[in-house]
Formats: sequence, structure tokens, C-alpha cells
Amino acid sequence: MTGKAYIVGVGMTPFTKPESGDRQYGDLAAEAGGNALADAGIGYDAVEQVPVGYCHQPSTAGQRAVYQLGMTGIPVYNVNNNCATGATALMLARQFVEAGVNDCVLALGFEQMRRGALGAGAGSGDFAASPVARHYGVMAATHGFGKTPPTAQLFGNAAREHMDRHGTTAEQLAAVGAKNHRHSAHNPYAQFRDVYTVEEILAAPVVHHPLTRLQCSPTSDGAAAVVVASERFVDAHGLADRAVEIAAQAMATDTEESFASGSCTDVVGTPLTRAAARQVYEASGLGIEDVDVIELHDCFSVNELLTYEALGMCAAGASGALVADGATTYGGRWVVNPSGGLISKGHPLGATGLAQAAELVWQLRGTAGERQVPGARTGLAHNIGLGGAAVVTLLRK
Repeated sequence: MTGKAYIVGVGMTPFTKPESGDRQYGDLAAEAGGNALADAGIGYDAVEQVPVGYCHQPSTAGQRAVYQLGMTGIPVYNVNNNCATGATALMLARQFVEAGVNDCVLALGFEQMRRGALGAGAGSGDFAASPVARHYGVMAATHGFGKTPPTAQLFGNAAREHMDRHGTTAEQLAAVGAKNHRHSAHNPYAQFRDVYTVEEILAAPVVHHPLTRLQCSPTSDGAAAVVVASERFVDAHGLADRAVEIAAQAMATDTEESFASGSCTDVVGTPLTRAAARQVYEASGLGIEDVDVIELHDCFSVNELLTYEALGMCAAGASGALVADGATTYGGRWVVNPSGGLISKGHPLGATGLAQAAELVWQLRGTAGERQVPGARTGLAHNIGLGGAAVVTLLRK
């Protein structure tokens, strides 16, 4: 990699409940992509390649979506990396630009989902053949396998382990949900904008103990897009005032460390996050202490706590106290998930990682409105998918 890559345009649609409207995924993608191009002040004819992320649509749905932006004959790549799909599309766009292959790449992600909880793995009919069968097998050996949604079981059991080992409380887990629902009240793109107290979150229906419904990300429809450009393109088009540098980015996938301990906290991706974060810090010369704002993958409240620890924001076992003390909201050391996160903003799998990038770009430009983190100059995104992949991205203005 020889060049720098910059985000010069971002766009997204509001995230909504599945089956709540008559718009198709192509319409959502066209809106998000069109918004990103307009934000960059360029036309689709300037784009040279398009990696497109989604998990629940048929093969070549990426082309179907992109054709609504234009039909210029450029390469379109269909990307599927479970819940890390959006950040994976962004990573491909960055690599194309940094390597000097292209000067302008559009990363696009979308999802049109069904109502209800996700199963054992998108598209997996036979459980034994599921891409995440080994992950669930580790859980089943220690905790059994119940009738609640499988992913909720995995993260719920990770929460129980954290509580048993470190004394983390149900109130601290609920504080994550309360914080993120509070943040989303100011996000016009969020699926949910209601504010809840810790007590109301604890009183919500239990999905898998100790996780209640208001601590779990919903299924969602939506799309997001990012325009990634080279330094040469930025200069030629006068985009320096809006360009945000991708200072470093890394992806980690499972090693035996994910499974050897037999712990659900490892199976859900803590080692992946730790490895990707370490690579990003080394590549950028920055540490978590240099970061102002964070968008991380809070698919369940416990995953936000596990991610605090894996990113180096606190010592192992101290994440519950970190959120309870207000260190991860406005006025604290970091602002985590100012968008509302997956729990409240929503989680259309293919769009999630790109929506995180969009939020950080708005924050670093100082254009996030009521959600603005004062003086934000450096942002970190964390997007993870079981099966498994974790992408950590460091942005700098």
C-alpha cells in the first residue's frame, strides 16, 4: 500500500422496521449511494469500482442495486461477511485506493430483512452445515442449547460469564442500552428514538437472560454508502475541506484462540477485536487514548462492554463500571455510539459498518447537529460478524 485513502462522501437512509414500507432494496441503495455522491459533489461516472455488501438478498443483488445509480460497465463486487459486511466493503474500497488501483471507489451496503430474530446463520438451512456451527457448539458444551434465538443465547451466555467472573451487574448491562437509546433520540436516521431508563430496560421482556429486548439490536431495513478517494482525486476536485482520512484499518478472523477457552466471550469475537485494534494502533501510531468518538458493534449490550476491554479502553472486567460512571457518553472520556448504535439506530447487516463510518465522518466534520461530540478530530469504528470477522477503522480529520 503506497497512497492515502480519504472518505469524501457519505450517505444513508433512515433505518426502519422490516416490512414496514413498499420500498425495495434497490431503492434504498440508490438513495444512500446518491446521497454519498451528492455529498462528495461528484457524479456516478467518476466512480471506478463498487464493492456492495448485503447478506439477505440473492446473488448479484449488488449489480441490481448499483444499476439504479448508473450503468457504466464498471466492476461491481458482491460482499458478504455476516454482520461485518459493511466494513468489509469499505475495506475493499480503501485497499483499491491505497494500492493505486483506483482514484474513486463507492462502497455500498444495504439490507431488506424479515421481521423476527435471526436464526443460526443467514442462509443456513441445515444447522450442522451452518458457518457458525462450531461457535454454537462451544456454547452448547458449556451452557446447553435452548429455544431462544441462537445469537441471543450466545451473547446472553457471554454476559453471564462476565457477570460470574467480574461481578458485572444487570444494571451495568442495562446502562449500555439506556445510553444508546438516549443518544438515538437526536438521530433522524435511527429506527428507534425513544428514551428509556435503566429500570425500564431491566423490566422489558427477557430475550435470553440477562438480556432484555431493549438491550438487543433489531432486524432492520436500510442502506448506507461511502465514497473513498485518493489524495490526487481530493486535490483535483477541491475536496480537502470535507475529506476524512482513513488513518488505519485492519480485519482479523478467527484463530484457535476463539474456541480454545470454551468461553462465549471469546467465541463472540473478543480476540478478533483485540487483534484488529492492535494492528490499527501500530499502523497509525495512535492509541485508544487519542480517540474522541467511537461507533462500535453493540449488537447486544454485553458486546459493547466486551469491546471496551478489547479496544483497551479499560482493564478486563472494568467495562461495567466504565459505562456506569458515564465515561462513554457526552461529558465523559469518550462518546461511544452517538448514533444510538445498533441497539437503537438499527442493524441492517450489510449497511451497519458503512453507517458507522458515515456517523464518524459527520462527527469529524463537525456537522452532526445535536449529536455532535465537541472538538472531535479522531474516530474509531468497530464492526464484527460471527463466523468470523472484526474490522476496526481509525478515521482522522
